[in-house]
Amino acid sequence: MNFDQTYLLNFAKQLLETHSPTGYTKHAIALCQKEAEALGYPTYLTNKGNLVITVEGSNDDYAVGLSAHTDTLGLMVRSISGSGKLAITNLGGPIMNTLDGEYCTIITREERKYTGTILSKSPAAHVFKDSNTAQRTVDTMEVRLDEVVKNADDVKALGIQNGDFVCIDPKTQITSSGFVKSRFLDDKISVSIFFGILKYLHDNKIKPLQKTYFLISTYEEVGHGSSWIPKDIKELVAVDMGCIGLDLACSEYDVSICAKDSGGPYDYELTNRFINLAKQANLNYAVDIYPYYGSDIGAAWSAGNDVKGALIGPGVNASHGMERTHYEGIKNTMELVYLYLTHKESM
Repeated sequence: MNFDQTYLLNFAKQLLETHSPTGYTKHAIALCQKEAEALGYPTYLTNKGNLVITVEGSNDDYAVGLSAHTDTLGLMVRSISGSGKLAITNLGGPIMNTLDGEYCTIITREERKYTGTILSKSPAAHVFKDSNTAQRTVDTMEVRLDEVVKNADDVKALGIQNGDFVCIDPKTQITSSGFVKSRFLDDKISVSIFFGILKYLHDNKIKPLQKTYFLISTYEEVGHGSSWIPKDIKELVAVDMGCIGLDLACSEYDVSICAKDSGGPYDYELTNRFINLAKQANLNYAVDIYPYYGSDIGAAWSAGNDVKGALIGPGVNASHGMERTHYEGIKNTMELVYLYLTHKESM
């Protein structure tokens, strides 16, 4: 399949640079909705803000769903200190050590934006004996604002209050060697894969075999992303990052097929279909178990949806930190999803 690499990577960069910590995803969802409708696909938003893109199939008696999430990790203002620093609470599970020294944007409830830096409370080597050894946690880190503030009242005068979102700079870069490195590839690279597939279907006037819902969820990082799905879906496939490390087989160049995560095994038959499709197409793939992982399938199952579920995705290094993948892993994932949608033996 000749997917449009330039289109996908340009869209990925735009999406990655659109702040969307879980709970504040409206701009990223608006970007996705606008792009889907530009390609000619009908869309609608659920009450909780998830985006549903509908692609008619050759057989609309049997519907499948593909789910990826555009919500990311982030922080929120917990309180304002007497010196004008912002205490924080985490949104999802960022690796806090990796946030020391990162730039961020604070977004107020009135949509004002202020920049700052996330720092340890022992930030200076010439002042604090424990600057190198102090723990980095939400309790030992804070945000230094790029505004002239000397106390809490100065901060409040800017319109900043408890509960405002703190968005971490993604630092997105796409290298000439094919790597995509950025925070929040989990899971914006999978959302971008969806749009690479949607564009290919549109440009080549291809219908999937089944009616297909592309679901872009907004609360996956806190466990209830695709808890509601259209009732005619019989199979739901989460496309989310593949894990790398320890005894896992996946690399940044592979599509990962997850057999089991922290919630238990995925559907045996559906997982086997993905393995067989990957084998037949000579894709670079790995089958792995993720011990500390949950997905939109788990959310759908916990909500009582009676669907078969599977999990696949491109291999992503350093998950929940400074993440990286390669276009080969992205392409292998796109090809596997495309085969699932169009290959008769996959039904």
